[in-house]
Amino acid sequence: MLQSVSFGYTFWGTLRMCENETQKFGPGCCRTVRAASGVPVFLCVCVRPGVHCSNATAATASMNPESFAAGERLVSPAYVRQGCEARRTHEHLIRLLLEQGKCPEDGWDESTLELFLHELAIMDSNNFLGNCGVGEREGRVASALVARRHYRFIHGIGRSGDISAVQPKAAGSSLLNKITNSLVLDIIKMAGVHSVTNCFVVPMATGMSLTLCFLTLRHKRPKAKYIIWPRIDQKSCFKSMITAGFEPVVIENVLEGDELRTDLKAVEAKIQELGSDNVLCVHSTTSCFAPRVPDRLEELALICASYGVPHIVNNAYGLQSSKCMHLIQQGARVGRIDAFVQSLDKNFMVPVGGAIIAGFNDFFIQEISKMYPGRASASPSLDVLITLLSLGSNGYKKLLKERKEMFSYLSIQLKKLAEAYDERLLHTPHNPISLAVTLKTLDEHRDKAVTQLGSMLFTRQVSGARVVPLGAVQTVSGYTFRGFMSHTNDYPCAYLNAASAIGMKTQDVDLFIKRLDKCFKIVRKEQNRESDGSGVDNDKTEDVVIEEMGLKLENVLLDKFEDSS
Repeated sequence: MLQSVSFGYTFWGTLRMCENETQKFGPGCCRTVRAASGVPVFLCVCVRPGVHCSNATAATASMNPESFAAGERLVSPAYVRQGCEARRTHEHLIRLLLEQGKCPEDGWDESTLELFLHELAIMDSNNFLGNCGVGEREGRVASALVARRHYRFIHGIGRSGDISAVQPKAAGSSLLNKITNSLVLDIIKMAGVHSVTNCFVVPMATGMSLTLCFLTLRHKRPKAKYIIWPRIDQKSCFKSMITAGFEPVVIENVLEGDELRTDLKAVEAKIQELGSDNVLCVHSTTSCFAPRVPDRLEELALICASYGVPHIVNNAYGLQSSKCMHLIQQGARVGRIDAFVQSLDKNFMVPVGGAIIAGFNDFFIQEISKMYPGRASASPSLDVLITLLSLGSNGYKKLLKERKEMFSYLSIQLKKLAEAYDERLLHTPHNPISLAVTLKTLDEHRDKAVTQLGSMLFTRQVSGARVVPLGAVQTVSGYTFRGFMSHTNDYPCAYLNAASAIGMKTQDVDLFIKRLDKCFKIVRKEQNRESDGSGVDNDKTEDVVIEEMGLKLENVLLDKFEDSS
């Protein structure tokens, strides 16, 4: 099946929808290249007016040679030629992208990006001039604003049987999907997992993407009913196993110093107890909240390889960490890792709603993509494509470098602040993203002091930080967890979490430390007042009065909002 690709007058191309096409060269200056996505693309670089490439079915270019020639009758030919050369610069970037299938080193400007997206969009049938659609799904959109929001990519990606398949009526969206997957694969390799062979963007967040992996394994292991899961107190990864219809087998972590680490002996003993054929997989984790640290992936991968048990890794926000990516690379090298899943919004700073499923076996990753029922939204793919082309690989590397620097800076500042209040920064060297500060002095005075600190930070617009009190009990899908949020039944102390994620700036750290310091002062003053036993309003400090006034005002505004709604 042949469909045309047009990017201006400097080259035309025909996209062959054939994964087995080998590289060859056509007559003249035309050539066929295989993109990194595996899709061969004919490219013609003829620039002579009126030339039609014998290798390609040319689409009508937005500004082809005849159009420029006509323009020379209205504007000075010198000016038109200058405009042609300027456009050729944009088209050269697009051609390199199609040929190489890799993230460009330097980011594109918005004009090149919009030219590229526009040229892709007009390849979809809903944007054909004179198109007559008589089916139930013809890319009709009632609102022009919605159409512009999606750059007129209306058909989505994939077909009913495979999210990675090409749509006959949406060649532009299909090409967008292939290019995005190719760029993301390039970034994963750059981030440290060099031996990854395949990946695809799925329009679901991490939890549902994990579920898709488990459902794919079900067909390979029909007798299996259990998933072995080293405990991490995060609801979506737990519910992903329940949703897929499997029974999670929770492996409690072991305390080593301040860190909570994988109990390898318990994992192996449980596989032996249940029988390897009855275990669907081991579901491990890299990125997590301290004092939990990434699982021992190398050792787990060896255990999985030894017992023939699949291994799925929840790498939600680990792509931004070279340490997490190194663990995955090493695990795949020495043992078994079948797939690893990472979030788009947490690693690429795009809206929530997408994830990347990647692995080391082409066939298995393709099986996962075929498990997705129906077509899918192209929005997550479009978002990450625009982001990566805007940043370029150098821009993304810079963000990764800055994140590491911010982690060190945040660690230093939190340590100083903790010591000022007789607390300490927990020693968690194996966690490269999250940090934790003890709250022992708060917890000793009053049970509610820890949660009050969390509320005070939230009302001061500090998001992302979380306080973990002792003894919290939470039931998730029928399973009860003691010490919930602390990843263990009985952690020695309450604590506060903060993380250095991609995109964090120095001013974020400074403002957080300033507001946390103020909250500590207010809580301490209130504790001192209570310990004095006065309980008289006149003895309250000014800060405490202001704090109470703010909370009362907040409650009044909340009541008014609830009444109006």
